[in-house]
Amino acid sequence: MRLVAVIIFALMTAACDKEQDITGSTTPTCPMRNYSYNPRDINQCVNACRVCDRGTTVTCTTSCTLKGAR
Repeated sequence: MRLVAVIIFALMTAACDKEQDITGSTTPTCPMRNYSYNPRDINQCVNACRVCDRGTTVTCTTSCTLKGAR
């Protein structure tokens, strides 16, 4: 019985696939972030998030606020 439980658990964890975060740093080489970008400026941070991470205004505003942009 334990062997069956271990096999089922192993198959379930092997089937899991880590999804990519949309607003994460998936493209660290985004040109907007390489020059003239101030991550503490809320407007610049939101624009960079929308362009580079394909985020929405709401999620990018929240993300930038949590990172300390004002």
